[in-house]
Amino acid sequence: MALRLVLLGPPGVGKGTVAKMLAGTLGLPHVSTGDLFREAVAGGTRLGGLAKGYMDRGELVPDELVIKMLLERFGELGDGGFILDGFPRTLPQAKALDEALSDNELSLDRAVYFEAAEDVIIDRLSGRRICRNCGAIYHVRNMRPAVEGVCDECGGELYQRSDDRPEAIKVRLKEHAKRAGPLLDYYASRGLLVKVGAEADAETTLARLEAALGLGEPA
Repeated sequence: MALRLVLLGPPGVGKGTVAKMLAGTLGLPHVSTGDLFREAVAGGTRLGGLAKGYMDRGELVPDELVIKMLLERFGELGDGGFILDGFPRTLPQAKALDEALSDNELSLDRAVYFEAAEDVIIDRLSGRRICRNCGAIYHVRNMRPAVEGVCDECGGELYQRSDDRPEAIKVRLKEHAKRAGPLLDYYASRGLLVKVGAEADAETTLARLEAALGLGEPA
């Protein structure tokens, strides 16, 4: 099914995990802006080089550059569907994305917003551990490595990101809420917004998403 979706939500809500699951179920490309940056940088592309400059300075990659990278990927996909994860994050980005899609005679089918209580998100993110070497992700309770502090994949050291500490997470959630309001209003005004509860496990959230999209029964 050639659906064109954007998945939105606060950090730690699990949209990336569910995006990959839905992509596998529907046979759609999962387009993550984070993955795009890493692939472009690793591939030594011109846009990747520009993005790397901002990333190395700890700055956000400008909307114009992100849009160009997305359009390159959309060009590779043709007129089929996709699941876009990690963009847009703001109202200007949403409008820029719509304009870019329209220029290519494409349009979005749905904008899905995943919701979860603050304490659930803090629990998820504060328990996350990441491999310094390969980037594999673990959790202190529900996704533990075989050896504590050591990556199963490469043997690298696992660490907690500074912005995954509870105090920092609360700040991130407040910043997200400020950006999300106008973005959700925009998609709601166009009849594209769908909200999905994401406090349960990924499988339940996927079932709820499929039901919201008319692809399955409610979970």
